[in-house]
Amino acid sequence: MLTIYHNPRCSKSRQTLALIDAVGAEYQVHLYLKSPLNADELHTLKKALQLNSFLDMMRPKEADFKTAQLTSTSSEVDFVNALVNYPKLLERPIVTNGNQAVIARPPENVNVLF
Repeated sequence: MLTIYHNPRCSKSRQTLALIDAVGAEYQVHLYLKSPLNADELHTLKKALQLNSFLDMMRPKEADFKTAQLTSTSSEVDFVNALVNYPKLLERPIVTNGNQAVIARPPENVNVLF
């Protein structure tokens, strides 16, 4: 089963959800702004995305990036703490299928999970 870390206000997130619906895949929606991920969940997600840095799964242009006093050279601990405290910083949408995950930007990236 797929999990989509979803923000209903994001057009890319809505488009990704529509692609998942179109193929009839089973999924669950995680509204990460209402239920933020904890540090352990973020570490699991980073591993599934096969990323070297939490920065690669963040939205550095969001105002919260500056509010959290982050820079591109901040520590991984600082990135995780910011993602826990400012869930809006999480790139969206992210879709997982077990141990594999993709950032669905563009939405068609999700197709590798089917």
